[in-house]
Formats: sequence, C-alpha cells, structure tokens
Amino acid sequence: WLAGSLASCGAVTFTNPFEVVKTRLQLQGELAKSAPNTPKAYTNVAQAFWTIGKHEGVRGLQKGLGPGYMYQIMLNGTRLGLYEPVKTVLYGAVTGGPVDPARPIIPLNVAAGGLCGMAGAALGSPFFLVKTRMQSQSKFAAVGFQHNYTSSVDGLRRIWREGGLRGLYRGMDAAMMRAGAGSSVQLATYDQCKSSIAKRLSHRGLDGNSMATHFLASMVTGFFVCLVMNPFDVVSTRMYNQKAAAGGQGALYRNPLQCFYKTVSTEGFMSLYKGFLAHYLRLGPHTILMFVFMEQIKAAGSRYF
Repeated sequence: WLAGSLASCGAVTFTNPFEVVKTRLQLQGELAKSAPNTPKAYTNVAQAFWTIGKHEGVRGLQKGLGPGYMYQIMLNGTRLGLYEPVKTVLYGAVTGGPVDPARPIIPLNVAAGGLCGMAGAALGSPFFLVKTRMQSQSKFAAVGFQHNYTSSVDGLRRIWREGGLRGLYRGMDAAMMRAGAGSSVQLATYDQCKSSIAKRLSHRGLDGNSMATHFLASMVTGFFVCLVMNPFDVVSTRMYNQKAAAGGQGALYRNPLQCFYKTVSTEGFMSLYKGFLAHYLRLGPHTILMFVFMEQIKAAGSRYF
C-alpha cells in the first residue's frame, strides 16, 4: 500500500498537466452537435497545453494536484496494495492452490484488478470530484460548468454544504466503472507483460527484473488501458463536473448509462474518445513512472524491512 501510494503520487506530479488538458478536451462541446468551422478554445493537445500555460501559467497546468495526490493515495494505494492479497484469495478459491507466476490465470488476474480498482475508486471519489471540477476552471477559456472553487478544501466544504455525503459521492458509480475497467486491464496486462519480458531477457542471460523490464511492460500496458478506459473516463469526467439540480440529481445526467447514451446520440460514438491522446500522454507516462517507482520502492523496502 505504501509503495503504491508513494509511487502514484510521484508519477502524478509529472503527468497532472496532461490530466488538465484531457479534462478540458473531454468537456469541450458537451452535448452540442458538432458544426463545421465552429471555433474551439482547444483544438488539440499541443495547442491546449500551450493555451493553458500561456494564460494560466504553471499553476494552471497543475490545477487539482492537491486533491490529485489524495485520490492517488486512495485509489492506487488501495488497488496496488490489495491486488496480490485479492489475487491469492481468488486463486485459492478457484484452484485450491497458490498463485503460480509462471502459469497465470488471466480471468482471475482481471477480476482481482477490477475489484481492487473499484474499491479504490469508491474511497477516492470525493477527491476525484474536486480535482475534476478544479481542472475544468478557467477565466480565459471555460469549458463545462464552472464551480469556481478557491481550493480543494473550499470545494469539499461547498459540496458538503450543498449536498452532504450524497453530494461528495455523486458520480462514484461512473468512477467505479472507469477504475474497474482500467484496473482490470492494467494490473493483469502488466503482470503478463512483465512475466513475458522477464522470461525473454533471462533466456538471453540478462537481468529479467531490471528497470528496463518494468519500463517496457508499462509502455505496453498504458496503451491498452487507455484504449479500454477512455469512454468510461469521458463519462466519469462529465458526471463529476455537471451542475447539481434540485433533489440532488445531476442537471445533465441521472446516471452513467444516460450519460453514455446522451453523449453518443448527440456528439457521435467518437466523442467517447475525446482527449484520447492527452489521456495516453497522461496515462502512458503515469503507468511507466508509477510501476517503475513502485518496483524500486518495494526493492528498497525489502532491504530494510
């Protein structure tokens, strides 16, 4: 748990600017029919990065970093810390024996990753909520509903005052779907890739548990995670950022399924892949840095404990 928390916080420090870009690209044109020659505040990842940096500075590119740290601790500390124990329980229940790294059972790895991801997303949901809303805020080029929080503490206080516990956990179902899909692919794919690469390197007389192994496994993993996760990520971002309506419901979407339907029917299927490049530029390096940091922290920990 400690290794996963520290590693993910280290990774998000470097990748948060692309999270800001991704969030704004996903909210731009929300529930609006696309029309030719319609001016857009953000046209692509590079232009969005430049525009935010030019008008809002480094602080603009690092919006939501505080709640982002808390979310990483809750999400990745939980899912990375629980993955091996949950996998051990599942293997024991299904096979009656221990986990054999040489003979992984992919469905069980996927199930373990998904369960741990959903648990982490549920715990970290209030911080993801505040993070998303802070990252969408802009005085120069606003997209989506503007909540105008002055800080993460101000955001949490206002959400509690307006909607109580239900308000803090609005959108949690979408986040659990997002994290469950991403985590099941990420952890299972990383396991499989690392094992395969390590085996090939060992056959050539090289160190199979080196940083190069972790780096290559993370690169492959990041792409597949992004491919599976992006539609859920778009829905999650929109569910979290929407304005609250009377009765505690969202002003635009009642639930993730309705958000899927309204987004696709209004903007087309490819709207579910808005911000894909920014997502990968965030998720790819984040996956690489997180797993590389985690492996090094675990190795250092094993020497001292």
